[in-house]
Amino acid sequence: MVSSTRQTRRRRRLKRASVGRDKKRERTKAGTPKFPIHPEKEESKEEAPQSNP
Repeated sequence: MVSSTRQTRRRRRLKRASVGRDKKRERTKAGTPKFPIHPEKEESKEEAPQSNP
């Protein structure tokens, strides 16, 4: 027979392992969103001030 402390620890460990499992599976199947690799050069010039006087 197992002690109640050992049972509780086991239950809590199993719960921690299973929390968020479904959401994680959905995110994995969806993959990463498409991000622009090279933003437009005109936009980057407007956003970043030049350091040359």
